[in-house]
Amino acid sequence: MSVLPVTESQTNKNYAAALSGGCSDARLRALRADALRRRIPVMEDATLHYLCVLLCALRPHRILEIGTAVGLSAAAMLLTCPDAHLTTVELDELRYVEAKKNLADLGLSDRVTCHLGDAGEILPMMDGEYDFVFLDGPKAQYEWYMSELKRILRPGGTVFADDVFLFGWVSGQTPVPPKHKLFVRKMRAYLERLSRDKDFSTVLVDIGGGVALSVRR
Repeated sequence: MSVLPVTESQTNKNYAAALSGGCSDARLRALRADALRRRIPVMEDATLHYLCVLLCALRPHRILEIGTAVGLSAAAMLLTCPDAHLTTVELDELRYVEAKKNLADLGLSDRVTCHLGDAGEILPMMDGEYDFVFLDGPKAQYEWYMSELKRILRPGGTVFADDVFLFGWVSGQTPVPPKHKLFVRKMRAYLERLSRDKDFSTVLVDIGGGVALSVRR
């Protein structure tokens, strides 16, 4: 890999992003590009790459995802972890159907269980232990989900919560639009709860829209 020239105005975040690359799988790049073209929210490329590198180290066998969207992150996790089985939950029926088709087209159907419905209703019915949770559903529900995730996450398991900075609103970097103030308060409550929770070790990572990594003690 050639080292890019450094400029005085370049930030640490931009420099790291330039050298870290992105998703190398052409099928995932095409899936992501199509979703963005249709204005469907999907993971930022840097965050997706970070998720895959982390999974290469952790090698989880049982993965839970909240927020399937079109199946981009589900596909990336399954392709990165060829021995894993993933359970994913999506509220929107059209995206649920599309995600199932995309996962089938990638030959991943036999390693994924897709649930259509509200994660708030489905999580209490789940049992067993999960090694890794990718949390990318309704942001206002993150704090509520955590009590259920704690129940089904094994010791040493990891929760990867995406988009926790909410466009810089959560940290105060960017002014919060009035209609989103409740939304931001709920995310701040989630992050503050994690910081005090003795059952988790948590770190916030300034990548993409912000990631909270929480490891179950």
